Amino acid sequence: MLKEAGLDHIQLSFQDSTREVNDFLSSTRTFDLKRRVAELIKSHGFPMVMNCVIHRLNIDHVDRIIDLALEIGAEYLELANTQYYGWALLNRGHLIPSREQLERAEAVVAARRAAIGNRLRLLFVVPDYFEGRPKRCMNGWGTTILCVSPDGTALPCQAARMLPGLAFPSVRSSSVRKIWFDSPAFNRFRGEAWMPEPCRSCPERSKDQGGCRCQAYLLTGDIGATDPACDKSPHHGIVLAAIAAGERVPQRPLLFRSPDNSRHIMEASGQPDGP
Repeated sequence: MLKEAGLDHIQLSFQDSTREVNDFLSSTRTFDLKRRVAELIKSHGFPMVMNCVIHRLNIDHVDRIIDLALEIGAEYLELANTQYYGWALLNRGHLIPSREQLERAEAVVAARRAAIGNRLRLLFVVPDYFEGRPKRCMNGWGTTILCVSPDGTALPCQAARMLPGLAFPSVRSSSVRKIWFDSPAFNRFRGEAWMPEPCRSCPERSKDQGGCRCQAYLLTGDIGATDPACDKSPHHGIVLAAIAAGERVPQRPLLFRSPDNSRHIMEASGQPDGP
């Protein structure tokens, strides 16, 4: 039925290559279940994308993560380095890798990509903290993606609700066409007219579109600021300080997602705490 409806692949996420680390990082016992789900996906003939978010606690296991992807029959493996907002921002000291770890992992991926060939497509997404240039926000704010949350709210990206001063429309009361073309929130960061300096005069502004709005807000308090991941940003020192801090062992434990910890994430994102 899903194939007839047009579903052309299924993505399955793991947190690591072993049961122990996977279940620790997810704070749930899911590794064996994920293995069974992988078998079901392949038994129904769907192409499978395996996704693993990479950070300091598993980046040295990249080789074994690739082995797992081959073992379960994935056609595509996305090794996506952590973007630091939400719970990841709260735990950034634990999650940000050292530059040495990152370079070592990149070398492993390059070697395995050459050895594996077309059996498994490997994508290694470098964290923009280390690149000196930010990534385009959802391929450009309001250019490609429209996310619909469970309550019907339409968003330019799944995290955009944290941004203050923007009223996001609902598909319950507006058509998708009207939302896409007429919504002030979707138009807020389209194009280049909104950009401050140094973005406005930067020759690369059409490539990165000023970077991530959520990341800019969380690090600077300004939704319209140049993303501090850019080394031309006047706030780039925030990112450099985070990288330097990542070389030290954090003093507090990891903060896992739970109702008791929800207050911390609300404070970090600037959202009011819910009931």
